Amino acid sequence: MAGVAGLLASCLAATAQAAPRVLSLDQCSDQYVLAMSPRASIVGLSTRADDADSRLRALAAGLPQRRVDLETALAVRPDLVVRYWGGEPRLVRALEARGVKVVTIADSTSFADVRRNVRQVAAALGQRPAGEAIVARMDARLAAAAGAWKGASALYLTPGGASAGPGTLVDAILTGAGFTNAEARPGFQVVSLEQLALSPPRAVVTGFFDTFQLAGDSWGIGRHRILQRTVRRSAVASLPGAMLGCPDWSAAEAVEMLARKAPAR
Repeated sequence: MAGVAGLLASCLAATAQAAPRVLSLDQCSDQYVLAMSPRASIVGLSTRADDADSRLRALAAGLPQRRVDLETALAVRPDLVVRYWGGEPRLVRALEARGVKVVTIADSTSFADVRRNVRQVAAALGQRPAGEAIVARMDARLAAAAGAWKGASALYLTPGGASAGPGTLVDAILTGAGFTNAEARPGFQVVSLEQLALSPPRAVVTGFFDTFQLAGDSWGIGRHRILQRTVRRSAVASLPGAMLGCPDWSAAEAVEMLARKAPAR
């Protein structure tokens, strides 16, 4: 048994040694790096890695957080930089000119997009099996949740009064759980208070209501009594910001959460 444990430890050490030194530039890329990179190879995360809306914040404990600038990036000598929105184009070009590989996570409007992102980052990290495991878990959640709401209509709402129509990952979340999205306009839209008052939705799925920056906005539309009344009367589920803020596999966890709220099949 001791021999097996020693061999496993040696294999893990070899994997970490072979993995590229990786630096993450923003909270969304943090999730990818934390999920797939050996800890010993992570030379830096963003300063938001342990924020309350960072899904994998527990894994960030003990890892260094770095500012997003060229001097800081070069000082930690990364082989690979992973980013979603972090780092301006000049920084990216400067890193690439110095031989640092930069992987940019693409925006996602579907679970197919999420799969591509996971596989792209996993390949760059030399961690393809870890990436495939994430994809497999995501697909299992989606398969188990499919059709749970049997086509019921639902409107997505944030504290800022935004909804999400076709061509968004939120739409993929709603339809993945078996909802018909009540927002027919493509992309992210601002809801009409008048429409909410005259024709209230049968069901509402809220998002980001746990995020103080949005939910605590005393000037936002979310403070309006019509929107508050709509949420109070029609909300069937509330999705936390940590499931919605990044284009990653957390979206499948949101689908699973919605499916659990569905009436008995």
